Amino acid sequence: MPTVTMTVNGRSVSADVDARTLLVQFLRENLHLTGTHVGCDTSQCGACVVHVDGKAVKSCTTFALQCEGASVLTIEGLAKDGKLHPMQEAFREHHGLQCGFCTPGMIMSAIDIVNRKGAVDEHTVREELEGNICRCTGYHNIVKAVQAGSEAMTGKTPVRQAAE
Repeated sequence: MPTVTMTVNGRSVSADVDARTLLVQFLRENLHLTGTHVGCDTSQCGACVVHVDGKAVKSCTTFALQCEGASVLTIEGLAKDGKLHPMQEAFREHHGLQCGFCTPGMIMSAIDIVNRKGAVDEHTVREELEGNICRCTGYHNIVKAVQAGSEAMTGKTPVRQAAE
């Protein structure tokens, strides 16, 4: 069996894995980081989103071996010194969750959106979250939470984009 070594949430980890082991399986089964969820196994729902080398990826279609030497950030690695990440705080404050199943992937995707685009307006949030499915909320509070989180992360209010 091949060995994979990566940094997960700031900690170096190494394990022997089957070549077919998915990143989500490695995180959940080997490292017991169960905040990353498996919702569809086909890369459609976004519940499994984590960051690999600073970019959002769907861990249900990424092999663990593809992350050799990479830095992986999961939902468990966001809070620092007992303080929630601004996006986590925004989801809490704006009730951007209901059952909570999609929430880790939504938050990880939202942080990636802000990292790429800065402060985001409603249209951009809705467009960018198309790869994340929530079966409970209707997205209204999720969008509000992402917008509030983007303001907290950037210190800027999003500029309303003109209709396309």
